[in-house]
Amino acid sequence: MLTYIIKRLALALLVLVLVTVLLVILVQLVPGDPARAILGNHATPDLIAQVRANLGLDRSVPHQAWDFLSHAVRGDLGDDYLTGQPVTSELGASLVDTAVLTLASVVLALVVGIPAGIVAANRPGGMVDAVIRAVSVVLLSMPPYVVALLLLLWFAVDNHVLPALGAGDLSQPGDYLQHLVLPAIALAVFWWAYLARLVRASMLEVLSQPYVRTARAYGLPPRVVTLRVALKNALMPVTALTGLLLGYVLAGTVYVEVIFNRPGIGSLAISAVATRDWPVVRAIILVYAAAFVIGGLLADLAYRVLDPRLRLEDGSGVFV
Repeated sequence: MLTYIIKRLALALLVLVLVTVLLVILVQLVPGDPARAILGNHATPDLIAQVRANLGLDRSVPHQAWDFLSHAVRGDLGDDYLTGQPVTSELGASLVDTAVLTLASVVLALVVGIPAGIVAANRPGGMVDAVIRAVSVVLLSMPPYVVALLLLLWFAVDNHVLPALGAGDLSQPGDYLQHLVLPAIALAVFWWAYLARLVRASMLEVLSQPYVRTARAYGLPPRVVTLRVALKNALMPVTALTGLLLGYVLAGTVYVEVIFNRPGIGSLAISAVATRDWPVVRAIILVYAAAFVIGGLLADLAYRVLDPRLRLEDGSGVFV
């Protein structure tokens, strides 16, 4: 198991290094000159060349990639082209609201999606199962930004039930939670449907296993059979998905933050792209990539801890 963890950590670091290099290359391919964006359209060629040299944009791509990577390892993601402030400080100020929104959406998705899948699997073919499956099909076909706009229209604009824009004040929990409800639901709706269908299919498969039939033959109540015997094995696919779920939800905060005018790294990314502020863009994409890599790593390790069949012996071969 220790060997496997070391290999997975090495692979995760390799992925982050490759993402870092790729980000530097992509910046060179994107149209637009950050120096011209900073100085305006009336800047002289000499002044533009001087600013490009000061920003390091006149160096070769390998040189820029190595410079960015060597500084990123030390926690230095560069300086904002426009403000001159360290990118890490700007990310730190924006990351709190995005992290709260991401965690709230993931918890909401798990709390609603898993019970819905269990209820549907307990009465397959019944009315409740049919309703849950029909609703899940509708929700799966709706992109989160469409759901966000509908929620904004129904609950904020038309009925004034919840606030429409902003994130509220974190020092006032009640106000902050009110501003958090609609964005969190907008991000969680898709995963409600996805998790409900996944848990339903997994529960139906587990409930047909011999050990479940044996538990029923011993006279255990249906609730005990479902929650104590079958549920642990049925939730293993959810465990593997949860790590990636963090990455997907974090990436989805970009358009939700824009629609609800919330502060966060998503809104920061949009403004940075508009001004060609590539250090900020690179840092935010690196955060997204790290979320996917770390989430996938934690989910994989948790899956192997929960399933004894996947526990590896020292020196065994492994597909990473």
